[in-house]
Amino acid sequence: MNSENENELFQLASDVVNCTSRNLFLTGKAGTGKTTFLKYIKEHTLKNAVVIAPTGVAAINAGGVTMHSFFQLPFIPFVPQQNYFSGNVNSVDKHALIKGLRFSGQKIDILKELELLIIDEVSMLRADMLDAMDEILRHFRNKRNLPFGGVQVLFIGDLFQLPPVVSDDEVQILKSNYESPFFFSSKVLQENPLLFIELKKIYRQNEEKFIRLLNNIRNNDMNEYDYEMLLERYNSSAIDLIDETITLTTHNRTADNINQRELQKLEGDVYSFDAEIKNVFNEKSYPTEAVLYLKEGAQVMFIKNDSDAEKRYFNGKLATIKSIRDNDITVVLSGSGNELVLEKEKWKNIQYSLNSETGKIEEVELGSFTQYPVRLAWAITIHKSQGLTFDNAIIDAGQSFAAGQVYVALSRCRTLDGVVLLSKIYPQSVKNDERIIEFSQRENSLREIKNILDDEKPKYAAQRLIKLFDWDKIVVSLNMLETITKTKKIPDKDLAENIVKIILDKAKNQQEISRKFSDELDKKCNEIPINQIWLETKVTGAKKYFSKQIHDELIVPLNTLQTYLKGKTKIKKYLEYVNETELFLWSKLNAIQRADFGEMTFEIEAIEMKKSNLVPAPKKQTEKGSSKLETLEMYKQKMSMDEIAKQRGMAISTIESHLCEFVSTADVNVFDFVTEIEVNKIKELAAKIGFDNFSKFKASLPNEFTYGKIRMALNYLKKQKTEKK
Repeated sequence: MNSENENELFQLASDVVNCTSRNLFLTGKAGTGKTTFLKYIKEHTLKNAVVIAPTGVAAINAGGVTMHSFFQLPFIPFVPQQNYFSGNVNSVDKHALIKGLRFSGQKIDILKELELLIIDEVSMLRADMLDAMDEILRHFRNKRNLPFGGVQVLFIGDLFQLPPVVSDDEVQILKSNYESPFFFSSKVLQENPLLFIELKKIYRQNEEKFIRLLNNIRNNDMNEYDYEMLLERYNSSAIDLIDETITLTTHNRTADNINQRELQKLEGDVYSFDAEIKNVFNEKSYPTEAVLYLKEGAQVMFIKNDSDAEKRYFNGKLATIKSIRDNDITVVLSGSGNELVLEKEKWKNIQYSLNSETGKIEEVELGSFTQYPVRLAWAITIHKSQGLTFDNAIIDAGQSFAAGQVYVALSRCRTLDGVVLLSKIYPQSVKNDERIIEFSQRENSLREIKNILDDEKPKYAAQRLIKLFDWDKIVVSLNMLETITKTKKIPDKDLAENIVKIILDKAKNQQEISRKFSDELDKKCNEIPINQIWLETKVTGAKKYFSKQIHDELIVPLNTLQTYLKGKTKIKKYLEYVNETELFLWSKLNAIQRADFGEMTFEIEAIEMKKSNLVPAPKKQTEKGSSKLETLEMYKQKMSMDEIAKQRGMAISTIESHLCEFVSTADVNVFDFVTEIEVNKIKELAAKIGFDNFSKFKASLPNEFTYGKIRMALNYLKKQKTEKK
């Protein structure tokens, strides 16, 4: 981070996120460090943060979740006015949106505790979807008058890259309600303008004429000289691929065909490497192929940065496979010629959970995808190239250039000399939306940002300090403990009820005192300038007082209850709640002891934390393979694939992958999932291309042939073939 810390804009943006509650759009040209900024904020913010993105792959790469899964967004347009309907496509208004949500209590708690929402790849975020998120947050946080219900939002992305997807049926609905489909046209942002910071330093390119060309493309400002430069890079015969070069195309099928063609040209055996897919991991979010088919001599591309300190490769680095021995794959890195033995990488599918003890939003791993971090790379789509860096690229877009695609494709490359164009670039191909260009000129100046920080930092520090002395959650937690104590069957119930009542009464008294102190604090923090001597004296005193009160009046008597209950039987659930309450109180006490006001700290003697008298029994670890066996048992109970997936909380594709394995052992009847006609069609194809060219099967069959169906049929056919021998 040393080089990034020297970047003033990077530091200012970080301060806006961490030290204010202002909403921010962090943008920058390709290669300016937006992804680095996202990772930095994730690792360093003290706020309760959630990361979302418009697509599954973008979410996995950002280490977050899709916006649709987190907010349960509709897959039809959201319209701001009530009871709106147009044409043949339904739309959702505010009432229907909220009515259709099925949030769990845990999700509602997460929304209430959320402080920072990070949205990555915002070029693909539609205005109506952002307004839907705004409506959901205002509703469930019960803060109707605040944008996003008071949650700070960090938008990250480059609007000159891939645009939002709007189907033909949706165009008219969006036109009737929004000036454009882009996120900045949302009602919430029209009424509440963003702070706008653009990272300037380009790390990918350092060639001045290429940087100028890319800037001119972004700004619809290309001149005759620019077109001449691009014309010099045109070579229609370059389809005969050059070593250590990747072809960028507009369509998946074109990229797949090129990769398969080049793979088949190589002599030697094809090796297959299965990804290890655990629990829930959506097929659409796979970062690379579930089954990698590789040969010695194949050109591959890394799809992840090297986590090793040496940083031997980066996302988009090309390499050639030198040798494959069992599971050892040795590659030669393009450019340097250095050799490297590949190691598998793990991608996580997460969901967010609220830790009731600490009040922190945490990541919970739902599933994982483990595979070698490479893919065949003679060709890749422009869409999938977003975020990658190449030394040499052939750009094959034919007549299918869409807005933003020229810029995305060209900006993947380090130098203009590394670019070869298979088709000529015409003015209409590089025309960017004027609304994007107009919005991009609203960037705040350095002086404006610094003035805003000077004004907002003390206000935000005051909000955090006042919130720290809010006793409402303590009282709610102890009220719940009292209710549970009255309803549960526990030994000497009267004694337990009496202890809990005393603790609750003490907490309510503390709540009254904390309210008076918070009101006084609020009043003093609104004075300009803030009386720092008063602040230091009062807050230091409050930290000492409230820390001691929580410990002596709440935790100590709760420890007495724990000691009394120790060893008693049939009260496990009750004990767990008592323990959770104690840990929550310690969390509050420790937070108060860490209280600060920006850079001002208030030193007091720390209270030593004691361990809970009662420790919940550790959970048993799931035995390897037991997850698949559990799926098999459900299948044997005549449960459908949908029913199994719902009960296990897994994706259909995961259940399919579990059952695939048992087709080979005859524990699963393949014809429960694949028809005889479908099996015969796969059998005919296998006779032509063999059993191991899995990606070719998928590309050659209609969409209804899922990966699961194909693998089931192939496992069945392989079993038949083996039995005949």
